[in-house]
Amino acid sequence: MYKLNVNGLHDFEINRTEQGLFIDDKKTEADVKYISGGIYHVIGNDFSSYSVEIVSFNRALKTAEIKVNNTIYAVSAKDQFDILLDKLGLSNLNSTKVSEIKAPMPGMVLKVFAAEGDEVKKGDNLFVLEAMKMENIIKSPADVVIKKIKIKAGDKVEKSQILIEF
Repeated sequence: MYKLNVNGLHDFEINRTEQGLFIDDKKTEADVKYISGGIYHVIGNDFSSYSVEIVSFNRALKTAEIKVNNTIYAVSAKDQFDILLDKLGLSNLNSTKVSEIKAPMPGMVLKVFAAEGDEVKKGDNLFVLEAMKMENIIKSPADVVIKKIKIKAGDKVEKSQILIEF
Protein backbone atom coordinates (compact mmCIF):
# COMPACT_ATOMS: atom_id res chain seq x y z
CA MET A 1 0.00 0.00 0.00
CA TYR A 2 1.15 3.52 -0.81
CA LYS A 3 -0.27 6.91 0.02
CA LEU A 4 0.47 9.50 -2.64
CA ASN A 5 0.16 13.24 -2.31
CA VAL A 6 0.01 15.33 -5.49
CA ASN A 7 1.00 19.01 -5.40
CA GLY A 8 0.36 19.07 -1.65
CA LEU A 9 -3.38 19.12 -2.40
CA HIS A 10 -4.67 15.70 -3.39
CA ASP A 11 -4.21 12.40 -1.54
CA PHE A 12 -4.59 8.94 -3.05
CA GLU A 13 -4.27 5.46 -1.60
CA ILE A 14 -2.75 2.93 -3.99
CA ASN A 15 -2.98 -0.84 -3.48
CA ARG A 16 -1.72 -3.59 -5.79
CA THR A 17 -3.21 -7.01 -5.04
CA GLU A 18 -3.73 -10.25 -6.91
CA GLN A 19 -7.05 -8.77 -8.06
CA GLY A 20 -5.34 -5.75 -9.67
CA LEU A 21 -4.50 -2.11 -9.02
CA PHE A 22 -6.79 -0.12 -6.75
CA ILE A 23 -6.81 3.67 -6.38
CA ASP A 24 -8.90 4.80 -3.42
CA ASP A 25 -10.53 1.33 -3.32
CA LYS A 26 -11.60 1.57 -6.99
CA LYS A 27 -10.18 -1.02 -9.36
CA THR A 28 -8.21 0.72 -12.08
CA GLU A 29 -6.89 -0.68 -15.31
CA ALA A 30 -4.47 1.07 -17.61
CA ASP A 31 -2.42 0.15 -20.61
CA VAL A 32 1.09 1.50 -19.98
CA LYS A 33 3.62 1.56 -22.80
CA TYR A 34 7.25 2.52 -22.14
CA ILE A 35 8.52 4.82 -24.91
CA SER A 36 12.08 5.81 -23.86
CA GLY A 37 14.07 7.75 -21.26
CA GLY A 38 11.35 8.02 -18.61
CA ILE A 39 8.57 8.68 -21.12
CA TYR A 40 5.42 6.55 -21.14
CA HIS A 41 2.11 6.48 -22.94
CA VAL A 42 -0.89 5.52 -20.80
CA ILE A 43 -4.42 4.67 -21.87
CA GLY A 44 -6.86 4.65 -18.97
CA ASN A 45 -9.80 2.30 -18.51
CA ASP A 46 -12.06 5.03 -19.93
CA PHE A 47 -9.85 5.10 -23.07
CA SER A 48 -8.37 8.48 -22.18
CA SER A 49 -4.79 8.93 -23.44
CA TYR A 50 -1.91 10.41 -21.44
CA SER A 51 1.66 11.27 -22.28
CA VAL A 52 3.66 10.79 -19.06
CA GLU A 53 7.27 11.83 -18.43
CA ILE A 54 9.24 11.35 -15.22
CA VAL A 55 10.97 14.72 -14.88
CA SER A 56 12.80 13.97 -11.62
CA PHE A 57 12.81 11.14 -9.09
CA ASN A 58 14.34 10.95 -5.60
CA ARG A 59 14.17 7.40 -4.28
CA ALA A 60 15.47 8.32 -0.81
CA LEU A 61 12.87 11.04 -0.24
CA LYS A 62 10.19 9.15 -2.19
CA THR A 63 9.38 12.20 -4.30
CA ALA A 64 9.02 12.79 -8.03
CA GLU A 65 8.03 15.40 -10.56
CA ILE A 66 5.86 13.92 -13.28
CA LYS A 67 4.71 15.67 -16.44
CA VAL A 68 1.29 14.49 -17.64
CA ASN A 69 0.11 15.99 -20.94
CA ASN A 70 2.51 18.95 -20.45
CA THR A 71 1.43 19.70 -16.86
CA ILE A 72 3.99 19.01 -14.11
CA TYR A 73 2.86 17.44 -10.85
CA ALA A 74 4.90 17.11 -7.63
CA VAL A 75 4.27 13.68 -6.12
CA SER A 76 5.36 12.38 -2.73
CA ALA A 77 4.79 8.82 -1.54
CA LYS A 78 4.59 7.02 1.78
CA ASP A 79 4.80 3.25 2.02
CA GLN A 80 3.32 1.08 4.77
CA PHE A 81 6.39 1.64 6.99
CA ASP A 82 6.21 5.45 6.71
CA ILE A 83 2.49 5.27 7.53
CA LEU A 84 3.17 3.09 10.58
CA LEU A 85 5.85 5.50 11.83
CA ASP A 86 3.36 8.37 11.43
CA LYS A 87 0.72 6.47 13.42
CA LEU A 88 3.23 5.76 16.19
CA GLY A 89 4.37 9.39 16.25
CA LEU A 90 7.89 8.39 15.24
CA SER A 91 8.09 9.90 11.76
CA ASN A 92 10.51 12.65 12.82
CA LEU A 93 13.12 10.13 13.95
CA ASN A 94 14.42 9.92 10.39
CA SER A 95 15.54 13.54 10.45
CA THR A 96 19.17 14.02 11.35
CA LYS A 97 19.84 15.76 14.65
CA VAL A 98 23.39 17.01 15.01
CA SER A 99 24.96 19.49 17.37
CA GLU A 100 28.56 19.43 16.16
CA ILE A 101 31.06 18.33 13.53
CA LYS A 102 34.13 16.44 14.69
CA ALA A 103 37.29 15.88 12.69
CA PRO A 104 36.97 12.50 10.96
CA MET A 105 40.79 12.19 10.86
CA PRO A 106 43.85 14.20 11.84
CA GLY A 107 44.84 16.82 9.31
CA MET A 108 45.08 20.51 8.42
CA VAL A 109 42.22 22.86 7.64
CA LEU A 110 42.84 24.42 4.23
CA LYS A 111 39.71 26.55 3.84
CA VAL A 112 36.53 27.32 5.79
CA PHE A 113 33.44 28.09 3.69
CA ALA A 114 30.93 28.83 6.46
CA ALA A 115 30.68 31.54 9.10
CA GLU A 116 29.06 31.69 12.52
CA GLY A 117 25.33 32.40 12.22
CA ASP A 118 25.10 30.96 8.70
CA GLU A 119 22.11 28.77 7.85
CA VAL A 120 23.44 25.81 5.88
CA LYS A 121 21.55 23.05 4.11
CA LYS A 122 22.33 19.36 4.19
CA GLY A 123 25.20 18.71 1.77
CA ASP A 124 26.55 22.30 1.75
CA ASN A 125 30.35 22.57 1.94
CA LEU A 126 31.63 23.56 5.40
CA PHE A 127 35.43 23.29 5.14
CA VAL A 128 38.33 21.52 3.43
CA LEU A 129 40.47 19.17 5.52
CA GLU A 130 43.79 17.95 4.13
CA ALA A 131 44.78 14.54 5.44
CA MET A 132 47.40 12.14 4.03
CA LYS A 133 48.02 14.52 1.10
CA MET A 134 44.34 14.40 0.09
CA GLU A 135 41.84 17.24 0.25
CA ASN A 136 38.51 16.24 1.83
CA ILE A 137 35.51 18.55 1.58
CA ILE A 138 33.44 18.19 4.76
CA LYS A 139 29.75 18.79 4.15
CA SER A 140 26.85 19.61 6.44
CA PRO A 141 25.03 16.48 7.64
CA ALA A 142 21.69 18.33 8.04
CA ASP A 143 19.93 21.69 7.69
CA VAL A 144 21.47 23.66 10.58
CA VAL A 145 22.52 27.08 11.85
CA ILE A 146 26.19 27.42 12.71
CA LYS A 147 26.63 28.40 16.36
CA LYS A 148 30.44 28.38 16.69
CA ILE A 149 33.36 27.70 14.36
CA LYS A 150 36.41 26.53 16.29
CA ILE A 151 38.79 26.33 13.32
CA LYS A 152 40.39 28.58 10.73
CA ALA A 153 42.51 27.97 7.65
CA GLY A 154 45.94 26.62 8.62
CA ASP A 155 44.81 24.95 11.87
CA LYS A 156 46.00 21.42 12.57
CA VAL A 157 43.28 19.19 14.01
CA GLU A 158 43.19 15.80 15.71
CA LYS A 159 40.71 12.99 15.10
CA SER A 160 37.39 13.55 16.95
CA GLN A 161 38.25 17.19 17.78
CA ILE A 162 35.10 19.36 17.74
CA LEU A 163 35.43 21.75 14.79
CA ILE A 164 31.97 23.32 14.36
CA GLU A 165 28.99 23.57 16.73
CA PHE A 166 25.39 23.93 15.54
